[in-house]
Amino acid sequence: MLVSDAVVFGALALVLGLIFYTRQLDFFKRFYSIVPAVLLCYLIPSLLVSSGVIDTTDSNLYTIASRYLLPAALILMTLSIDLKAIVALGPKALILFVTATLGIILGGPLALFLISLLDPSLLGLEGPQELWRGLATIAGSWIGGGANQATMLEVFGYERSLYGSMVLVDIIVANIWLAILMMSTSKKKEIDRWLKADTKAIDALQQKVEHYQNEHSRVTSTFDLMGIFAIAFTGVGLAHFMAPRIVGILLLSFPQLENPDNVFTSLTSEFLWMVVVATAIGIGASFTKMKKYEGAGASKLGSIFIYILVATIGMQMNLVDALSHPELFAIGLIWISFHALLLIVVAKLIKAPLFFLAVGSQANVGGAASAPIIASEFHPALSSVGILLAVLGYVVGTIGAYLCAILMQGISL
Repeated sequence: MLVSDAVVFGALALVLGLIFYTRQLDFFKRFYSIVPAVLLCYLIPSLLVSSGVIDTTDSNLYTIASRYLLPAALILMTLSIDLKAIVALGPKALILFVTATLGIILGGPLALFLISLLDPSLLGLEGPQELWRGLATIAGSWIGGGANQATMLEVFGYERSLYGSMVLVDIIVANIWLAILMMSTSKKKEIDRWLKADTKAIDALQQKVEHYQNEHSRVTSTFDLMGIFAIAFTGVGLAHFMAPRIVGILLLSFPQLENPDNVFTSLTSEFLWMVVVATAIGIGASFTKMKKYEGAGASKLGSIFIYILVATIGMQMNLVDALSHPELFAIGLIWISFHALLLIVVAKLIKAPLFFLAVGSQANVGGAASAPIIASEFHPALSSVGILLAVLGYVVGTIGAYLCAILMQGISL
């Protein structure tokens, strides 16, 4: 049994390394086309704990990952955001991105309400086991990705032993929708004709992105890495410094927030404000020369931090009963169906290309992991557009997921 955090962290590093190494091998391509790598990043650490290989009784790894690596990842992932470039994508791209976000925010409460009509007992749970708390983590994942998912898990305090079910719903339902979008790209011309979409903007966008990539990519140096390190963890320090002071001001101004029954009591979470401040720091830095560190791999390092966090969350999950809750999958399927239907209706109304629909959706539901994948299905040079919108997903993710959670909490009252 592995007990020491140093040894356990080494085991997690080995697991993550093997997952991403095998992901690149031709022999495993079919396997990973069925089983997402991120699911293994959750599943394998969970199995190591369940089988007794790892003992997490006195482990501080999750605390370290969530308090230090998560805000660092948010800073690095928002460092490259170019608000002007996002606006330059055109109103249709932004309209569909916002539509996708609203589809998640409104779809969660709708799905919970419909399923609760069939089984009212779902709303009868109390405390950390309340269903809306767990669904909030899915909202976080589907508006921005793993970073916001971890934020919602921490902010709303869902029972971690039950978290495995939410992860499976998140992964399986999201990948069903991704598979549908991937298949639709083979019929993009027919779909664009049905949508009556003008794709000239896509061609112009493709040329612009290719130029940007050629201009900013470079070989990473030690100087670059030290700069990225300084930006990330100076920001982490500022986030930790500001969060308790913001909470103090809120409690002084609105003492009613101390009431645990107040629907907005989660605004007093220092963790929430730590994430908000970290995201604000990243956005602020994107308006300075620090933005150029994206060319040296800032967001890639941020992604590594997220996967470490995912693995530490996996160590706290109990997946034994994960598949014994079909009602959760019903909620997930209704939720994603509402998201998809809303996107299709809006795309038809504004005559937007399938590209904007697919990338806008995955910038929310899949985040930086799948948005560039679906974008590259249209053209490899457009993968960075997926990343760009996914970064916007990180920016709005905390707010969007928080609003969705509050609406689901209202359904549960």
